[in-house]
Amino acid sequence: MAKQLIQSEEEFKRIAEKEGTFLFFKHSLTCPISQAAFQEFNAFANHHEEVPAYYLQVQEARPLSNFIAETYGVKHESPQVFVIQNGEVKWHTSHSQITEAAIEQHLS
Repeated sequence: MAKQLIQSEEEFKRIAEKEGTFLFFKHSLTCPISQAAFQEFNAFANHHEEVPAYYLQVQEARPLSNFIAETYGVKHESPQVFVIQNGEVKWHTSHSQITEAAIEQHLS
């Protein structure tokens, strides 16, 4: 599957209902730290196509970003990555803590 861009609360709600476990990334288009973290997210998604992976671009989907923060009670940051399992955040981190290895560790 690789990764998929989503932009609306409706899309996110459908994914959350459908997927048991999935990876979600909040990407800032203007931040160099986010660009580096996005490369790590991409590397994970490309090496683990069996794991559903989704992302948003904060500048294009601010309402969705806020919805996720409110729904899961996790303060918004960007870049930020989540492992969501059975409707709950199993793990999340931000900025330079986002690495392919860290994601692998929390999805095993």
